Amino acid sequence: MRKKIYYDDQPELPFEEWDNPYDVASESNTSYSSPRPIYFCSFGSGSSGNACYIGSKEGGLIVDVGIRAEELERGLDSNGIDMKHVKGVLLTHDHADHVKYVYSLLRNHRHLKLFCTNRVLNGILRKHSISKRIKEYHIPIFKEIPFKVLDFEITAFDVPHDGSDNMGFSIEYDSRRFVIATDLGEVTDRARYYMSRASYLMLEANYDAQMLRMGRYPEYLKARIASGSGHLDNRQTAAFVSEIINPSLNHIFLCHLSKDNNTPQIALRTVREALESKGKKVGGAMETFEDQKADVQLAALPRFDMTRWFVFRK
Repeated sequence: MRKKIYYDDQPELPFEEWDNPYDVASESNTSYSSPRPIYFCSFGSGSSGNACYIGSKEGGLIVDVGIRAEELERGLDSNGIDMKHVKGVLLTHDHADHVKYVYSLLRNHRHLKLFCTNRVLNGILRKHSISKRIKEYHIPIFKEIPFKVLDFEITAFDVPHDGSDNMGFSIEYDSRRFVIATDLGEVTDRARYYMSRASYLMLEANYDAQMLRMGRYPEYLKARIASGSGHLDNRQTAAFVSEIINPSLNHIFLCHLSKDNNTPQIALRTVREALESKGKKVGGAMETFEDQKADVQLAALPRFDMTRWFVFRK
């Protein structure tokens, strides 16, 4: 069994014996007869900028900051979430569409901690014009070694992509897991392990293979996108989710759709057909009467716009 690592407020090293300042479990003796709600919202998904929020009544986390800090703050405020409610930022890798505005968010809200690997932090400093003072907020994490923020147990896992270091996140809360895997060229065994255990899965469906092949991109860029360290196409994503579909998987969010080589309609149709071929009834994640009868909810995250506020209770 892997050791769980709990962090104190010092960013240098993890200490197993220290209490976690973000862990509220010891502060509450409340017993719950049903799972506590999980909140989710995406602020944008794609090469123009990525960011999402995952939270509970106790607080929450922002994953990636490729969206302006002001937009994140406005979006959270519109749903009654003050930035003091946010306890940390997770980064999947060091590409600009995931980290461009991370320092401005941290600088404006000094209580936040930045959770990423040392390689991601070094990649950010090497590739982008970001102040070295970002180190003051950093708490290093390590792939496949769980850590806790509030009641969230978070495990980073390796995914193949062409950043300095690339990872997905499995975020467990009240016996359910929200798993994020954006920007990966193929599904490796370790990525499959974490994604197959998801209750809510955010997985990229970046491009339609035919659109990419016939499109205007130069050949070197087409090759990079289609490589094992590039991105997943719709059919790869569809084949994978149809393999792992199970009664515990409630929602599938398709993310990081290409503006030039995909459309939400094509991505959704491709994945929906694969799931239906397995005998699954697929809902549209809109909480309609028909959705309530579905086995799984499927939605594509918009490129520029904020999604509605999702509340997961099962």
